[in-house]
Amino acid sequence: MNIDNLVAVLAIAAAVPLALGALPRVPVPGPVLEIVAGIIFGPAVLDLIQPDQAVRLLATIGLGFLLFLAGLEIDIQHFRGAPARLAGMGLVCSMILAAIIGGVLHAVGIVESSLLVGIILISTSLGLIIPILKDAGQLDRPLGQLTIAGASLGEVFAVVLLSLFFSERSSGLGAKLLLLVLLALFVSLVVILTLRAEHSMRLTWLINRLADTSAQIRIRLSVLLVVGLGAVAMHLGFEAILGAFIAGAMLRLVDADADRTHPQFHVKLEGLGYGFLIPVFFVTSGLTFNLSVLFSSASTVLRVPLFLIAILVVRAVPALLYRPVLHGRRHVAAAGLLQAATLPFIVAATTIGLQLNAIRPANAAALVAAGLLSVIIFPAIALGLMRRDSIATETAEPESTPRPLSGELEEALAVDVVSGA
Repeated sequence: MNIDNLVAVLAIAAAVPLALGALPRVPVPGPVLEIVAGIIFGPAVLDLIQPDQAVRLLATIGLGFLLFLAGLEIDIQHFRGAPARLAGMGLVCSMILAAIIGGVLHAVGIVESSLLVGIILISTSLGLIIPILKDAGQLDRPLGQLTIAGASLGEVFAVVLLSLFFSERSSGLGAKLLLLVLLALFVSLVVILTLRAEHSMRLTWLINRLADTSAQIRIRLSVLLVVGLGAVAMHLGFEAILGAFIAGAMLRLVDADADRTHPQFHVKLEGLGYGFLIPVFFVTSGLTFNLSVLFSSASTVLRVPLFLIAILVVRAVPALLYRPVLHGRRHVAAAGLLQAATLPFIVAATTIGLQLNAIRPANAAALVAAGLLSVIIFPAIALGLMRRDSIATETAEPESTPRPLSGELEEALAVDVVSGA
């Protein structure tokens, strides 16, 4: 096996964060530069790196680990109370808008599968918006809580719907629904067994003793969980990414206190993912990106802003439902823009769509390009809006001691309902 191409991919993965560190004023996320570098050094432009078997294998594992870490961001607390209700209403609104836009695009002959495009449009890059909200000091405030809840629901439903309707390994919606139930039962069984095992003092002591040694037992068990659930999902007729995503969500559920009990655990997982596997996936996505098809005609190029507007409408418009809770139009706009930032899921979904002939290469390239623009433009504008609001708040009179988030949301919702009545 020749690993020269893999060495070049890893060199790009190492060079991108160094370049961003040396140029901190460049507001471009690392994955975007990794994809762009893959396009430039790949067959599309310079033809210096080829996506051979070794590169594609690690890229596939990297995609699974990306979905695993995305699932690890899913906090069950965000699916409770007023934030969950508002986020759920927003998701329903997004799905209606996605169905309408997908149907219109299909009716006029722009896209092949309105369902696939609709699923792509409801997705959000949860792993991208959490660091932005954290840096802006909004993570634990209404803006952050609502945005994370909405992004979590969008990511969960997008992954499940993609696996349910677009898979090479099973046929028939009824059979898929039954197999999905079986997968849920299997995951529930694993969760129950894991929670019971945690009550074993001897087993807990053994795992804790081996956690930070060369055995790194928590990391090994996590990797086993990702690959194992991915394999189970494939055997049941779904894509492996569904199993990887569920593995992350399941680990967050059974080990909710990980940040307190073993704070280095998630750091190690992120080091394995973002330090090695996930950059290979993004660079390889650039290597396989069909740049010639994207610029083959003016109509294909014009689809990029069309898809970008569609993403913005589907994910940003439902943020208007957050108005009773958020403070001002800037926060509403920021929440909508952050929810409209999406890239990894688009890359994964278009890759699967191409394998199933559910999407043309031109539309796949245009959707990925729209995703690239969304993660460059929307978060930057949202961050600017949040900074303006923060400056305006600092110059205003001091506020009283803030109440808990749930109380703010409940009271705002009650006032909105009364005024509406």
